[in-house]
Amino acid sequence: MSVNTPTRDSFSNKFGIIAAAAGSAIGLGNIWRFPYVLGESGGGAFLLIYILFVIIIGVPVMISELLIGRRAQLNVFGAFRKLAPNRYWNLVGVMGVGAAFLILAFYSVVAGWTLQYVYLSLTNALSGRTPVELKAVFENVQQSGGISVFWTLLFLGGTAYIVRSGIEKGIEKYTKVLMPMLLVIILVLIIRALTLDGASAGLNFLFNPDFSKITSDVILEALGQAFFSLSIGMGVIVTYGSYIKKTESLGGTALSVSLADTLIAVLAGIAIFPAAFAFDMAPDQGPGLVFITLPNIFNKMVGGYIFGLMFFILLTIAALTSSISLLEVVVAYFTEELNLSRPKATWIACGIIGVLAVICAFNSLVFNVFDKVSSNVLLPLGGLLIVIFVGWIMGAQKPREEIEADGRKAHYYNGFLFVIKFVAPVAIALVFLKGLGWI
Repeated sequence: MSVNTPTRDSFSNKFGIIAAAAGSAIGLGNIWRFPYVLGESGGGAFLLIYILFVIIIGVPVMISELLIGRRAQLNVFGAFRKLAPNRYWNLVGVMGVGAAFLILAFYSVVAGWTLQYVYLSLTNALSGRTPVELKAVFENVQQSGGISVFWTLLFLGGTAYIVRSGIEKGIEKYTKVLMPMLLVIILVLIIRALTLDGASAGLNFLFNPDFSKITSDVILEALGQAFFSLSIGMGVIVTYGSYIKKTESLGGTALSVSLADTLIAVLAGIAIFPAAFAFDMAPDQGPGLVFITLPNIFNKMVGGYIFGLMFFILLTIAALTSSISLLEVVVAYFTEELNLSRPKATWIACGIIGVLAVICAFNSLVFNVFDKVSSNVLLPLGGLLIVIFVGWIMGAQKPREEIEADGRKAHYYNGFLFVIKFVAPVAIALVFLKGLGWI
């Protein structure tokens, strides 16, 4: 049974919207993956291509998701059911809810690792260890079973506590605190990194443009990074869009969130790589950079205890702001489509995801399957169907009405519609095919 309550919760102001949506986009991948890809793919040259894709593709797709949510004032499943009744478009909503389940299941395990590393840093358990010992610590964390489950469920419980309180009193309230805290920690880490001898080599690694490295694969990498880093295709932006008031600018919101996401990713690189090069450590891609290489750097650094602790708190905050948005996708579906109260919907959703997360913690095969299915299939396919829906199914007038509902004329609308109808579908299809390994 579907219920659309007349007094629906909403964000109280623009800062709350940006903090929540940017928090969703800014996750663990921004802290370690983006800087590494940037450095290995042409540095400043890759950054320019990435920003171009964010503006040309990412922002219009985000606007599309926001307008779907705000026009329907419903969860991602209910939105498509309302806007395209008696048709199969609500399957896009099913994919969004399904993706949220799968992503949060394996993401909570990784977030649990970051929480455990906060504890290890706090108790000084990483201090004085060699790189080999630090590698053994990380492997033990991955394979610890019950201990890993404890930290995973603790993280999920914290996520549920925030989401159960609603949008304004829960998600908005906490992200308004968490996002500035995240920025402050990054800035402190940057100041420390830039004061190290040899830090300039890390900046060259990131920002010295090397156009000789720009290949078709690198361009597709930049396109995929622009798509995935903005939380597009997973139902989060549609869900958050449903809580945005008509007086807010969707275009301005999408642009602000996209710029904030890119800024944090670049700042994370400035915090990490000057330190890595200062201590003559080549950065590794993947969890090894965060859980092995960086603790080794902190051990060699004056004040390393404090900066190591701050770094893992930073990671936990980034993970938490993303997990909040993913859980909200499921909770919004449960409350509006199954007529459950928010607290009950939150704990039921958290319970189901918790079971899946426990399975992921004990079984790396399930972990990898959840990761691949969501990242390579559900998200790009969902994003592709969303732009087709807005560009070809809703018609030209309805999207314009929603975008201009704040009373301001969208002079960019014709360009937006062209991108959504012709450019974005091709770009997202390329990301989809690359994820499947077909190109």
